[in-house]
Amino acid sequence: MSNVVIHWFRQDLRLSDNPALLKAASQGKVLAVYILDDKNAGKDAMGAASRLWLHHSLSELNASLGGKLNFYSGDAVKIIDMLVKHHQAKAVYWNRCYENWRIKRDGLIKENLKKDEITSESFNASLLFEPWETLKSDGSQYKIFTPFFKNSYMGSKQPRLPLAQPEEIELVRDLNSDSLEQLELLPKTNWGSKISSHLQSGEKAGQLRLNQFLDSGIGSYKVGRDFPSKSSVSGLSPYLHFGEISPNQAWYAAKMKNEDENSERFCSELGWREFSYSLLYHFPELPDKNWQAKFDNFPWRYDKELLEKWQKGQTGFPIIDAGMRELWQTGYMHNRVRMIVASFLVKNLLIDWRCGAKWFWDCLFDADLAANSASWQWVAGCGADAAPYFRIFNPITQGEKFDPQGQYTRRFVPELAKLPDKYLFAPWQASDEILSKAGVILGKNYPKPIVDLKESRKRALSALALMSNPTS
Repeated sequence: MSNVVIHWFRQDLRLSDNPALLKAASQGKVLAVYILDDKNAGKDAMGAASRLWLHHSLSELNASLGGKLNFYSGDAVKIIDMLVKHHQAKAVYWNRCYENWRIKRDGLIKENLKKDEITSESFNASLLFEPWETLKSDGSQYKIFTPFFKNSYMGSKQPRLPLAQPEEIELVRDLNSDSLEQLELLPKTNWGSKISSHLQSGEKAGQLRLNQFLDSGIGSYKVGRDFPSKSSVSGLSPYLHFGEISPNQAWYAAKMKNEDENSERFCSELGWREFSYSLLYHFPELPDKNWQAKFDNFPWRYDKELLEKWQKGQTGFPIIDAGMRELWQTGYMHNRVRMIVASFLVKNLLIDWRCGAKWFWDCLFDADLAANSASWQWVAGCGADAAPYFRIFNPITQGEKFDPQGQYTRRFVPELAKLPDKYLFAPWQASDEILSKAGVILGKNYPKPIVDLKESRKRALSALALMSNPTS
């Protein structure tokens, strides 16, 4: 048996606060590997934007490891077995993931290693607490966020402190490994090159973003986070998803900055991330099935034309179109706007939330199976602790309230840039003279509304009644 151990990088693409890497570095020479396992992922394989982010993140990680990160593509069960035998590795270490397909695969890998008398150990590097550590006193799962967060995160038990990175790692290079380019993560379209300009991935970029947020954003976070033109949001979601920073680092950085209502609100948003993972872990069908089974009777409709107009930001509702264009152009969408565009799709258009979740999955840099699924179900009204179905965001009033001067909307819908604020979020209400002065021709250079808000609201509420009383 050699003195080689394997550290398997997954969604922990960093050197600091990485418990599995720290353990591996203390045990011997480290074969650091990344495996792109689309085979076991199946339908949950990463979307295009995530793959683009991952490519650059792996490039940064490889650089920090002196070019000694080993890349592989295929069935991780077979690849781990091959690497253990080829390098006569004495142990395999990794940090846990919580998607159902990964849990099943990792369990099989552990069984195989145990049969071969190879040490394996997994660690928590992605969550403040494990999903099985945040249960009620009777062992059942929390279904409401507030008691979940209050009882599990605000008591005497605190998340572990962040760990230092290994002082020294003796790395092993596998000459038979693939190159990063052979993983073929980069899209082959012009979209990929355009959206890359909005991308800064990697551990160093994540730490820089965290520090920038602490310096200039967190002080106005509680209120400012709802306004898409302000720099009050953290922008940390992709870094947390890929593990370029850890939630423990973000949690304690916010706590040390200032113990006030802003840092408390930021920590509660980290708690929502934890809640989503708890939901996914205890209800693995979350990405595909309604949390509330009664919604299985909901009369969703599939309208390809309306769905495509929503996807392209051509709905005729400026705040909706701004959000959808921001998503396509930058791989990101402001959180408040995510709720508005999601509500419009599922409630005004009555299109299944899974269609929206699928589009976000492909377009978001921070596409996360737990958060994406839980958030879409929350807006649709069918999830845990969900928004009541009769809560339907009005895109006109939402725009007026959260983008009152229109900086955000005008940035992504420049054809309306010259419209007065009064008509920016409902251009069809402006007179022909005002539209003409602003250079707007509805139906020509900007679409007319694809749906009547009042009538679509009535239709949504009627659909809810039909779902509740399917035989009436």
